[in-house]
Amino acid sequence: MTVNNIDLGRAICSNLSQAEQREWLITNGIGGYGCGTLAGTLTRCYHGLLVAALKPPLGRTLLLTKLDETATYQRHAYPLSCDRWSGGTLTGHGYRHLERFHLEGTIPVWHYAIADALLEKRIWMQPGENTTYIQYSLRRATAPFSLSIKALVNYRDHHSVTDSIHQETTAPIQTRSHPRGLKVQLSGMGAPEQAIPFYLLSNKGQFIPADKWYQHYFLTVEQYRGLTCLDDNLHAATLRTALQPGETLTIVASIEPYPSLDGQVALNAREQYESALLQQANIQLNTSPPWIQQLVLAADQFVVDRILPPEPNAKEEISKVAAVGKTIIAGYPWFGDWGRDTMIALPGLTLATGRPEIAKPILRTFAQYLDQGMLPNAFPEANDTPGYNTVDAILWFFEAIRAYLEATQDLALLRELFPALQEVIDWHLRGTRYNIHWDSSDGLIYAGEPGAQLTWMDAKVDDWVVTPRRGKPIEINALWHNALMSMAVFCNQLQLPQNEYIQLAHQANAGFAKFWQPTLGYCYDLLDGPAGDDAALRPNQIFAVSLVYGPSLPFQQQKAIVDTCAQQLLTSHGMRSLAPSHPDYIGIYGGDRIQRDGAYHQGTTWSWLIGPFIQAHLKVYKNPAIARTFLIPLAHHMQAGCVGTLSEIFDGNAPFTPRGAYAQAWSVAEVLRLWQLLA
Repeated sequence: MTVNNIDLGRAICSNLSQAEQREWLITNGIGGYGCGTLAGTLTRCYHGLLVAALKPPLGRTLLLTKLDETATYQRHAYPLSCDRWSGGTLTGHGYRHLERFHLEGTIPVWHYAIADALLEKRIWMQPGENTTYIQYSLRRATAPFSLSIKALVNYRDHHSVTDSIHQETTAPIQTRSHPRGLKVQLSGMGAPEQAIPFYLLSNKGQFIPADKWYQHYFLTVEQYRGLTCLDDNLHAATLRTALQPGETLTIVASIEPYPSLDGQVALNAREQYESALLQQANIQLNTSPPWIQQLVLAADQFVVDRILPPEPNAKEEISKVAAVGKTIIAGYPWFGDWGRDTMIALPGLTLATGRPEIAKPILRTFAQYLDQGMLPNAFPEANDTPGYNTVDAILWFFEAIRAYLEATQDLALLRELFPALQEVIDWHLRGTRYNIHWDSSDGLIYAGEPGAQLTWMDAKVDDWVVTPRRGKPIEINALWHNALMSMAVFCNQLQLPQNEYIQLAHQANAGFAKFWQPTLGYCYDLLDGPAGDDAALRPNQIFAVSLVYGPSLPFQQQKAIVDTCAQQLLTSHGMRSLAPSHPDYIGIYGGDRIQRDGAYHQGTTWSWLIGPFIQAHLKVYKNPAIARTFLIPLAHHMQAGCVGTLSEIFDGNAPFTPRGAYAQAWSVAEVLRLWQLLA
């Protein structure tokens, strides 16, 4: 079973502006990925055919940047690649020959029409390996057809760029012969500890070493983001070969020295893997539209392995054996696995797709990182020390467990995790990091101290916390009530006393009434802040209605919240983070880091918020047909941006241009979760 939801023709493919705005993504399930533009130009430092996760799921390193192809047919040379250089000069113009681009599942496929010849190219990754396949198939031709392919390589962190002139930031790259191609490796004293060789192999032709730096690729998206926008790549070798109609050339880039060069076998394995995902999905495939099936495959791109820390009391010989858990990459191309994002995304990525067996190890993995009643916010790429600067990740952990148990009735896992959950509640009652504590006067949670960003509105530039939200944030206390009621249910399932949690929930529910502002007709975003209560209209109050065990607000208040959010915050692609009427509203997300982070939660549209909005709308209006209409614009968005998936954010102003990470876990997850709920 193959999904063909994305299929674009000449109107997009041969239009440079359109083809450059659209990107593709491939992944391998251990944190490695490949991505690029449909046109073949490099516009981000993250673009590459093999970005390997050398310390799964992180340590992501650009190895093979791109292949620049030139076809020779009927004595004429046809460049199929496209490159932009400093100053804006464009070479190659290969997009002019691109008559079709489509996805076969998640596999991007290009169709180049050259006179009467048709060359097909597809790219995919081997699940579980830092291995990328690039396959060329000559579908038709009436004369000799040859290919010359330049391999451009690198060896750098995927967040950075290479300056080949000033080698302080780049160790020399050397190529050596290999029985089936080339071995590429760093050399010299500057090689990082994790540097390992990678291999560039093919089933036809021969790689001829070149060893020439191509300097100053112009990365236009990085320029827009106010970052270093010139990059260098090494022309390591050129492969030349001829193809007959029906013949296939397979090029493999891998950190494995002897990956399979049988492209058809590898392609079949990838297709069978994705077909199994669709068969397992907990949706009615015969009635669900193709875009939902496409999102099921997109969901899998975020689920990756994580090496777990050794058990504290494990024997020495056991502790040396790395245990592998599961986690969720928050977004591509730059995010790692974040505690908050993982817990929010878990129900949609795993339960709505019929994969509770993936949810379970994710919950167990993060349980191993619980500390002082908190989950890690993020795992840095540079070291193994997680950061705990989040108040909501642990509260979403309770909701993820609640959703998992509702889907599976797995009381064994509940018994395993329950003591840790009790400890989490205890830590909050007596206080933990960042002045996170329970206020006994109203039963609400207070969080925050100067210089800390603890909620999902967590932008920080140096010492500037853009939206500090110090005090009692509304969604944190809705989640707190949800966690307490979940604990009462858990106790009931385990036949344990539940009165303590019910009493705490009742107190939180009574205290929550203070959030309602009758003059405004909606809720405060924050209580008891340094400047008092914050009446800024933000989307966080929607959780007071959407959560299964949210506070018991009167129906008219719930309706007013939904209607106010719909009228002032809702866009075609999600919810704005701040109402346009607010003086701090910023409707366009862009510029340097200060400008971007300054706009991140000050009006930017977040697509993941469409989930809680629809759930709240359904609760109030009880009309699934109308609720489903809010998802249609996101289905259309899958034809733009990174095709086949959903972007992290959009401008707050029309036409709601996609921004940020081009593939975001919780965006995909919330659409799938709500689709299943509405079905």
